[in-house]
Amino acid sequence: MHELSIAESILDIIRQNVPREELGNVYTVNMKVGEMAGVVCDSLEFSFQALTAGTPLAKASLSIDHIPFQIHCRSCDKTLQSQFGLSVCPWCSGIETNVVSGTELQVVSIDLREPVSEAP
Repeated sequence: MHELSIAESILDIIRQNVPREELGNVYTVNMKVGEMAGVVCDSLEFSFQALTAGTPLAKASLSIDHIPFQIHCRSCDKTLQSQFGLSVCPWCSGIETNVVSGTELQVVSIDLREPVSEAP
């Protein structure tokens, strides 16, 4: 289950970008996960929750934007959503295609709550 190691990498990214004293204010980690990234998103979310339980990040969650697999055909100059992993153009049957999207596995942003200020 490589989703556990991906969740560990996400935690590393959070720790590198959020000051230690602000970790408890992290509430959403926004991600892009492509259809071809080979990630089971439910397993990734479960792994993330298991790793953050009992830590300052326990209330944080993942928000995953699922990116479809798309190709661009150089023969007909169309960009089209394609069947999972199929790189033949469904429009003109051309084989000169490039993958445009669907392989992403990125942390896009980390949302923090505003710290609760103590009354003077």
